[in-house]
Amino acid sequence: MDPPVPALHDRAVAAADRLLAAESVRVVSHDDADGLTSAAIAVTALERAGLAVEVDIKHGLDEAAIDDLAATGGTVLFTDLGSGGLDRLADTGSFTPIVADHHEPADGSIEHHLNPHCVGLDGGRELAGAGTAYLLARTVLDRAGVDEPDPRELAALAVVGAVGDRQTVDGELVGANAAIAAEGEAAGVIESGTDLAIYGTQTRPLPKLLEYTTDVRIPGITGNRRGAIGFLEDLDVELRTEAGWPTWADLGAEKRTQVASALLTRAVERGVPPERIDALVGTSYILSREEPGTQLRDASEFATLLNATARYEESEVGLAVCRGDRDGALDRAETLLRNHRRNISAGIESLAETGTTETDHLQWVHAGEQIRATIVGIVAGMALGEGDIDRHTPIVAFANKPDEGIKVSARANGRLGDRGLNLGTALREAAATVGGEGGGHAMAAGATIPEGTEEPFVSALDERIGAQLN
Repeated sequence: MDPPVPALHDRAVAAADRLLAAESVRVVSHDDADGLTSAAIAVTALERAGLAVEVDIKHGLDEAAIDDLAATGGTVLFTDLGSGGLDRLADTGSFTPIVADHHEPADGSIEHHLNPHCVGLDGGRELAGAGTAYLLARTVLDRAGVDEPDPRELAALAVVGAVGDRQTVDGELVGANAAIAAEGEAAGVIESGTDLAIYGTQTRPLPKLLEYTTDVRIPGITGNRRGAIGFLEDLDVELRTEAGWPTWADLGAEKRTQVASALLTRAVERGVPPERIDALVGTSYILSREEPGTQLRDASEFATLLNATARYEESEVGLAVCRGDRDGALDRAETLLRNHRRNISAGIESLAETGTTETDHLQWVHAGEQIRATIVGIVAGMALGEGDIDRHTPIVAFANKPDEGIKVSARANGRLGDRGLNLGTALREAAATVGGEGGGHAMAAGATIPEGTEEPFVSALDERIGAQLN
């Protein structure tokens, strides 16, 4: 089969050959949806190729984590992390590092580094960590002569990772991500098509689906249960069936088209900005082998389920779901998801009530212990545009991280990238000025800084963001 991303093929071959020469491999991956799908893809491929595999899921790659790996030695495959620590990995001689990542690389060089940024691709929009892991997995299986089951079936997890990492551009995957999605469609594990771009089309009852359209607020419907029900009843949507409230997926194609059209018309009539109206429709990515009406059927809902395990220190549950556990692990993941939704909702309300402090080029808020450090970035991103929080200005949120300092999460509207904004670079540089560490993507990044350094950090970050935008 032709490689889906030719520019990375030679690097993938070299890394695959090094992995296949090892007796065993330790896979170390990030603790979010992209990281969990990356780990699942890598582990599946390596095991199919006959290697013994151990897995570690980590929130980051600090000195302590590297010291732990150095103590055990061997071959270590980093997925969805590692590029930000190339300088440290280059200095260790006690284990062989192989990195399959998509974050912006730090200074430093190792022999096996698979990253879209190395070949001029955008790791924030064109290829996620799971996609990079997929390229490596495909190559490992090809070099090992393993073609059953079809390696392209792993593209389903790669799509979940990309969607979970918010890599859609104008509602769809682009670049290498799109090529991988096409492989998944060819293998029969992905179906894509234009649809309503609202979270919960598979599982949320229709009135709640519309009531919770927080990404695009529609006056009279968003946050208004009675308004959502009335809107649907005016369109003659049957809401009370023997099975209970129907979901969007339960509607026929003709009725879905009618409701979507009416929703767009309502948005126009109520003065929703054109760019926000466009966001109501996008490309859906359906995992065709999963049960309809479940959390795993839609890539977006699958990714949210995985984040709900990772953010509450139960990454092993999400990894098990990725690897096919549809019993105990899935039940536990769904319980965690319900708790995650409550915490996200409470966090958004808290942040909206608190408001932000504005500087010249950003807005910031300190959540303290009101919002968990593991979800403060998600809350900040979802809160953009809520209340008095300006969606056109980067938002920086702080949260206490017990015994580890202060967690920093930054999010921004993708349109700022066209003006030169790169939060990953800005946070890495600003964190370094106060003795912390940071990095990430252009529109979503994070850092950990010492307690008490928030004000000088904000000043340094504001200066760097200003320089980028100007």
